Amino acid sequence: MEWKTFGERSIYNNQWLNLSLIDVQQPDGRRWEHHVVRLRHLAVAAVVNDRREVLMLWRHRFITDTWAWELPMGLIEDGENPEHAAAREVEEETGWRPDAMKPLIYAEPANGITDSQHHVFRADGATHIGPPTEKNEAARIEWIPLDRVRGLIDRREVVSSGSLVGLLYVLMDEGVR
Repeated sequence: MEWKTFGERSIYNNQWLNLSLIDVQQPDGRRWEHHVVRLRHLAVAAVVNDRREVLMLWRHRFITDTWAWELPMGLIEDGENPEHAAAREVEEETGWRPDAMKPLIYAEPANGITDSQHHVFRADGATHIGPPTEKNEAARIEWIPLDRVRGLIDRREVVSSGSLVGLLYVLMDEGVR
C-alpha cells in the first residue's frame, strides 16, 4: 500500500537539516501534512586490523547526554562520494589513515521521519599518521577486540545506529558471536 504525495513545503532549514511538511494521502484516503526531517547523508567506517580489533571512539553526545563507543563517521560534503567521506572522517577523528575502503552495508535508520542515508564501509587495516586533526570528537580512541563488541552492545555502550549497523555486519562477516 503506497502513500501519495501532493507537495512539500520547507518550514525550517540550515546547513545541517531541513524540516518540511509533506502533503500526503494514506491508502485509507486520509490526507494530512507529515513532518519530514531531511538530513545530509552520513559515511561510517569500520576499520579492522589484523589482530581482529576495530577502531572506535569513546565520545559524549550532548543531545542525549550519553557516553558511548562509536565508529568514525561524519557528514558527506557536497560533491564528495561516501567512500571518500568515510576515509576522511577516520583520518580526521582518529589520526589513522585507513586502507582501501570497501562498501559494507547501506541503511536508512529512521525512514518514517527522515531521509538520512548511512553509507557504511570497511577497511582492513590502517596506518597511524599522527594525532587527530578534529579535536572535539572523542575522549579516547581505541582498537577494541571484536570479541568484546557484542558485550559493549548488550551493555548499551554502543548505541548510534551507524555504529550498530556497521559493527553487527562486521561481526557476522567475522563469525563472532
